[in-house]
Amino acid sequence: MQRRTRWLVPVALAAVAAALAATTHAGVAEHHNGSQTTTPIEHLVVIYQENVSFDHYFATYPDSANPQGEPRFVAKPDTPSVNGLSESLLAPNNTNSVQPFRLDRSQFETSDQDHAYIDEQKAYDNGLMDQFVEKVGRGNGPNGEPGGQVMGYYDGNTVTALWNYAQAFAMSDNSFSTTFGPSTPGALNLVSGQTHGFSTDGTAVPAGSSTVIGDPQPSGDKCDTRDNTKSIDPNNKNIGDLLNAQSITWGWFQGGFADCNASHTNAAGVVSKDYIPHHEPFQYFASTANPQHLPPTSVSMIGKTDQANHQYDLTSFWAAVAAGNMPAVSFLKASAYQDGHAGYSDPLDEQTFLVNTLNALQRTRDWQNTAVVIAYDDSDGWYDHAMGPIVNQSQDTVFNALSATGCGTRADTQSTLGGYQDRCGYGPRQPLLVISPFAKTNYVDHSVTDQTSILRFIEDNWQTGRIGNYSFDSKAGSLANLFSFRDGRGNEGGPDRLILDPQTGLRR
Repeated sequence: MQRRTRWLVPVALAAVAAALAATTHAGVAEHHNGSQTTTPIEHLVVIYQENVSFDHYFATYPDSANPQGEPRFVAKPDTPSVNGLSESLLAPNNTNSVQPFRLDRSQFETSDQDHAYIDEQKAYDNGLMDQFVEKVGRGNGPNGEPGGQVMGYYDGNTVTALWNYAQAFAMSDNSFSTTFGPSTPGALNLVSGQTHGFSTDGTAVPAGSSTVIGDPQPSGDKCDTRDNTKSIDPNNKNIGDLLNAQSITWGWFQGGFADCNASHTNAAGVVSKDYIPHHEPFQYFASTANPQHLPPTSVSMIGKTDQANHQYDLTSFWAAVAAGNMPAVSFLKASAYQDGHAGYSDPLDEQTFLVNTLNALQRTRDWQNTAVVIAYDDSDGWYDHAMGPIVNQSQDTVFNALSATGCGTRADTQSTLGGYQDRCGYGPRQPLLVISPFAKTNYVDHSVTDQTSILRFIEDNWQTGRIGNYSFDSKAGSLANLFSFRDGRGNEGGPDRLILDPQTGLRR
């Protein structure tokens, strides 16, 4: 039975919730999941994509080249500027050995760049940001330069939907990977804010350390048994544990989870399996793992604890939505060919997934109390000119190379959380967008956030408390600037919905 509850704004909330509460108004919201929230957002959907730096997708926003034959993008006159590639960073002024260059829409298929934990730090060259070609670059540049493809970027003629979502809703130009490194650290930071306390039979956890810096496979996952990595710190928790403790519905929904052998072909003809185990962070924790990929016992149990243990195929999300049973918190992971990862996916296949997902969500009865966050797990090594603040250091000079001393020299718990090494961050800058009736309109947030800012929003909105055990959520900036809850409606003057064409990214 659905139940009505009041969303409350308690006086004594942590900083993020207080910032959110500053613009809320008293009112009643229908909570289909029975949970109480500190904002009108009753459903959060996190679409977690792959391997994009901010400059790779938004370097020249809101200005596009608009060549003939490509979807045309013309920004609204009042569009705010972003920290993109200014004249001083474009040809011939850039200090990298290859100048940044526009990738045409026909160049949608690219090489996968080097995005290893230590190599990304080397590309930063002590903050000079000028060694991307030499340290992480793959594929040829515009004039055949080896490694030069890393300097390429798209504009609104290729990533058209994302630019249109930014026009109608809100995005950040100052959001970063929590730490350097590839997919698994990013995914673990999203759900727990911590990459320490893991064991592995592989090499993705350095010898003598318990911190994940690579892409090991989760222990026991029936789809891939190459590694045996799991959380072994009894104090480690993830957001699923916190939501379970409050009986709040949630789930991770990933393409291909129901069939290890399912595969698709992307627009460039590259075939890949849909499900990638090391992209599934909850599988690394015994408390939230579903290693045998068991299905939910019924549609009514999606989001609740049964044999599926909150880990599902992407089709289960839509089954729950169709049944009027959307979980309070949902993480959506596209099948590999649509997740945006260079090498086997691309921005055009990614756009198809994003637009189809958002078009469908905006047509649901729950849209008026839903927020969608589009975020990314790592930068793939793609060039980005902006270095984030180093909020957590590491004194290990074998696997850290941000400077001659590794990643900072202090080893106290303020500068190196818990003393755990190999968690150097913040890492590369990435896109982050919020699409919601409560998102600000055509707005760019410049405040510093990271992947764990999404985690912190969940914690504060559903009052779960913090992860603890030196999670990055204790340092995370707020997403509050991306929202406005004034008079019960944040997107004042903007559309509640924006329906786009999945092929072109243009308005229908």
